[in-house]
Amino acid sequence: MTSSIGQSIPRIDAHDKVTGKALYSGDLVRPDMLHMKILFAGHPHARVVRIDTSAAEALPGVVAVYTAADVPVNEYGLQKKDQPVLCGPAPLSDSGMERAKGAVRGDIVRFEGDQVAAIIAETEEIAAHARSLIQVEYEDLPAVYDPVEAMQPGAPLVHPELGDSNVCVHYKIRKGDVEAGFAEADVIVEGEYRTPWQEHAYLQPEAGLAYLDEEGRVTVECGGQWTHADRAGIAHALGLPEEQVRVIYPAIGGAFGGREDLSVQIVLSLAAMKLKRPVKIIWSRQESIIGHGKRHPITLKARWGATKDGKLAAAEMEIIADGGAYMYTTNKVLGNATITCTGPYFIPNVKVDTYGVYTNNVPSAAFRGFGAPQALWMAELQMDKLAEKLGLDPVEFRHRNALREGDTLGVGTPAPGRVSIVECIEAARDRFGWLGKQPSGAGSRSSVARGRGFAAGFKNVGFSFGYQENSWARIELHGKDEIEHAVLWHASAEVGQGTHTVMVQMAAEALGIPPAKITLVTSDSATMGNPGSVSASRMTFMAGNAIRGAAAAALKKWKTEERPAIAEYTYLAPKTQPFDPETGRSTPNFSYAYAAQAVEVEVDLETGFVKLLRVVSADDVGKAINPDLVVGQIEGGVVQAQGYAMLEELKVREGRILSDQLSTYLIPTIMDIPDSVDSVIVEVAEPNGPFGARGLGELPFLPLAPAIAAAVHDATGVWFNEFPLTPERVLRGLGKI
Repeated sequence: MTSSIGQSIPRIDAHDKVTGKALYSGDLVRPDMLHMKILFAGHPHARVVRIDTSAAEALPGVVAVYTAADVPVNEYGLQKKDQPVLCGPAPLSDSGMERAKGAVRGDIVRFEGDQVAAIIAETEEIAAHARSLIQVEYEDLPAVYDPVEAMQPGAPLVHPELGDSNVCVHYKIRKGDVEAGFAEADVIVEGEYRTPWQEHAYLQPEAGLAYLDEEGRVTVECGGQWTHADRAGIAHALGLPEEQVRVIYPAIGGAFGGREDLSVQIVLSLAAMKLKRPVKIIWSRQESIIGHGKRHPITLKARWGATKDGKLAAAEMEIIADGGAYMYTTNKVLGNATITCTGPYFIPNVKVDTYGVYTNNVPSAAFRGFGAPQALWMAELQMDKLAEKLGLDPVEFRHRNALREGDTLGVGTPAPGRVSIVECIEAARDRFGWLGKQPSGAGSRSSVARGRGFAAGFKNVGFSFGYQENSWARIELHGKDEIEHAVLWHASAEVGQGTHTVMVQMAAEALGIPPAKITLVTSDSATMGNPGSVSASRMTFMAGNAIRGAAAAALKKWKTEERPAIAEYTYLAPKTQPFDPETGRSTPNFSYAYAAQAVEVEVDLETGFVKLLRVVSADDVGKAINPDLVVGQIEGGVVQAQGYAMLEELKVREGRILSDQLSTYLIPTIMDIPDSVDSVIVEVAEPNGPFGARGLGELPFLPLAPAIAAAVHDATGVWFNEFPLTPERVLRGLGKI
């Protein structure tokens, strides 16, 4: 039989999605269904003194209005339960009862998108009208919007219940002797860099439907990234055992990390539980932009040194991230930023201090790349500036310092698995036709100058820092003398990346049958085990290993003539370690993936407009299970990263998002994308990966912004330490405005 691995079979969900048969959260309907609207706070920091819902409740067609007093356990959060489900007076805060140490104050709003009330009515229009009738009295509190200011003594505290500082994360790396390393360096480069917020801008805004299923379980159908984590968060807030909550994922219109944290799920479940009727909500685009988290904006200070023979000697960095109002995944994002801030290079002496800081801005959340794009923006520009000072070609300088097998990362231990950054650098260099150091495009007589840039990156695959990574699968084999049909059960989310298709391919390979003989049953927390999250570029790696284990166990039963042959398997990844609190020394991840990109741009020196002409992206996927899907991920990642680097600008003033529509927050369209994206699939097998596969989803996003900045510098002679590289910012850098 022809191998199913390495074949570009059509996506198993393609037909239903292109014909409209696939149902997304906003498409779902049930008999006797009610509609919900949510009242946002609209204040960045305030105490909710009083809520008057009487006028709303008196409106004909309104069924219920819920406030903080109606939530059984008014707290939630993926990493730390520091956010109220609904903000407002509740018995605990009103009675003066002693609050448990560290318990969140439910009567305080900490950003404008905090939810204050949930209105349920017979129609969406009635619910919207009723929302406008609710009267809320706020007592505004001192607020803080800049993370550096928030770190200072005496700054207003976002979470006084958690201590006397807004710093919620602090990681350290102390490797070697940094000052001795700088003493050996012939060239030292210092810089301060900034990265912006980024809106996920997925096609499907937050939407969902909750109801009681046939067994009386509170059931919510809503897009997410981890069924079982969603279930745990909902159950905690409702005060229910997890088995009384069910999470089902319908078709999902994109995620990119933005659906890791809960949004509408708890209030929907609360209403369904209390009313015993189905309840549906669909957020507007404005509500989506205001109400869910963004990529972390980060300020990075760096001092790097290298010797005259082109070898890195030392690096010292300070990283300060705006965590926004709640933790979300700030601790994990900054863990990755701490690891990747040295770039995919060997540096013998490293000192890093990384801080996550609470502010009264929109919470910062997971986003494709998960801290690495921000860290690599700084690292790659430092590499370019060092190469320029040393008179070296920037690609050769990277190649000379790239991690090799056995080299230690900043955390003081070697990267596990095969280290393939050299292969990626060479693949991108050769496909692009990089011919070594060339004259800059600056100073051209034409008003348009061309430039080229290069950058590299790496990132972990899977969860890390001591968490025992795991993923579950079940396989059923049906037939008489031969396997006629197989059923694969796995709860993984499909957020557009093709996960479900490659899972079927991996099951077919493991079972030795064609993919057409496999039926996939997925994304229901009630009928299958924990898949883990669709994030951290982990699902192909983790699900593939779980599927292989389940397939081997099922085939063993099949050979003993057990019919049907049914087996479950939970894959446990190699163990990892948290940072040592003082030195950072650890083995924080069990696998990494590597990428390198070369780009060419045109810069209009009169208008400041930058056009991305060409991108070559070389990404090591270990083994391409489905090459066409790999190319799709690379092209999509490049365009999304292009928006981050050149176009997307979230305007925020004193905690309020001003660019709260897609008419004011601009993302790339067909008119903006590169003329050419050349996807180079590098395959250096990962020893622990299924069929040698690594993770892919985040890789092509990582190096693009610094590669573009290097190309703009090549064209203009100007370094830009902040982006997006909008025409206004470019003209300002050129001294023309």
